[in-house]
Amino acid sequence: MPITFIDREKELTFMESLWNRDNSFLPIYGRRRVGKTRLVKEFIGGKPSVYYLARNSTYRDNLLEFSRVVLERYPSPYLTPSSFSSFADVFKYLSERGKLVVVIDEFPYLIQSDKRVLSEFQYIVDEVVRSSKMHLILVGSSVGMMEEHVLSQKSPLYGRRDGQIRLQPLDFFSSWKLLGVDVEEVVKIYGVTGGIPAYLLLFKRFEDVKDVSFTKRGFLYAEGDFLLSSELREPRVYKLILKAVAEGRRRFNEISNFTGIPRSNLFKYVEVLERLGFLRREVPVTASPKTKNTRYAIADNYMAFYFRFVERYRNEVELESLDFWGEFLEDYNRYLGGVFEGVSKEFLLGLNKAEKLPFRFTKIGRWWHKEEEIDLVALNERERKALFVEVKWKELSERESRGILRDLERKAEMVGLNGWSKEYGLIAKRLEGKENLREEGFLAWDLRDFGEAAQ
Repeated sequence: MPITFIDREKELTFMESLWNRDNSFLPIYGRRRVGKTRLVKEFIGGKPSVYYLARNSTYRDNLLEFSRVVLERYPSPYLTPSSFSSFADVFKYLSERGKLVVVIDEFPYLIQSDKRVLSEFQYIVDEVVRSSKMHLILVGSSVGMMEEHVLSQKSPLYGRRDGQIRLQPLDFFSSWKLLGVDVEEVVKIYGVTGGIPAYLLLFKRFEDVKDVSFTKRGFLYAEGDFLLSSELREPRVYKLILKAVAEGRRRFNEISNFTGIPRSNLFKYVEVLERLGFLRREVPVTASPKTKNTRYAIADNYMAFYFRFVERYRNEVELESLDFWGEFLEDYNRYLGGVFEGVSKEFLLGLNKAEKLPFRFTKIGRWWHKEEEIDLVALNERERKALFVEVKWKELSERESRGILRDLERKAEMVGLNGWSKEYGLIAKRLEGKENLREEGFLAWDLRDFGEAAQ
């Protein structure tokens, strides 16, 4: 099935703006399966271009293969792939071919083959690209290597790029477009896949999780280990940290106690997981960024699913048993509560952008103090306006909804926004008596309202 290309308009617009210049150098990076190669191929379609997928091999082997690809695209009766002694020689040859795009995908493999390739590409950018009509794109799935060796101040390539794209997963509503199923089913699938296009395309319905994640041959059964091993030298330690967070140890001390890693050592591991996009540090929305009242969450839905469920049921899967299915569905429904909070945040951001809320908020996030929590608090600090929202992955009766809203009003008084204008809202899987709540001044939405936001 051909992959449907969706929701990369901003990236393509930026890439086209570079194409309109005389020349350019653009690094593109992001986690595996996020759609970098698909984005690049969409961009070069219809343009004179060379695309090369680097190999996990030697410098010489990559040079010969790159030369072969170039000569297939721009042949010469006098040259063979072995005629070139360096990548610089190949780029000089290409520089005489007029305006074109050159893409090297999985560039970190070249770096691994010989670190000196970075200095060579510094020369290529400075002396070949900048004196030609060439547009060079270097693509990498190893976020760590791209940041350290291409983007950082220590890199020979530092300061030479015309921009960079760290490609992010699709948001929920774009994922919905890609899946094309009803919204409740999308939430269930999104809890497994997040917005990773390659994962989304494995599903036609949520039940496919049995084959995709809970069989030894399933694509997502070993993917978590593969992602960590491709980025990290000590994946065992990082796995332990992610498992701790997935099982509800969200405070720093709790993670340290669960893993047995001393606090002084834990900082560096957590920092790496944050930088790579696996872990997210959270603070109450009203708190200072420097507050010590922090929690950690797994920032990637698939990794959260993997460490909460795939790791838990690994023994059963190895025995090719699905006896855990009923237990899994029960706990997965609880897990979806957190997933739905993230989806609801996206929903509110969309309404905010469309100016469909009582005020424009400039800040949104969770709030907590001791044992009290509010799922989403949206603020406009200049106008001193606040919106408090509870999110429930449940079908609620009107009576239940009123009880939740009364408790929300109570908790809102604890946030400390005295003198602010306050609004109260509820988002649920399904709300009975939604219109009655709205008539009384509450904001109320359920999945039936998400379709309009997706338009």
